[in-house]
Amino acid sequence: MAKKTTIVVKLENKDTGEYYTIRKNPKSEATKGKMSFRKYDKKLRKHAIFTEAKMPN
Repeated sequence: MAKKTTIVVKLENKDTGEYYTIRKNPKSEATKGKMSFRKYDKKLRKHAIFTEAKMPN
């Protein structure tokens, strides 16, 4: 059976603690380093910066 090429990462807003989980290809040059996206925060009720954080095991 083939090995998975994607991993699950957590995008977290450090201010409110809200987070999204997404899949990431660690072998791709486009996704090297920490990712950050501008996504909707439900607690703030507006868009905010979400950065990659550690997933709890």
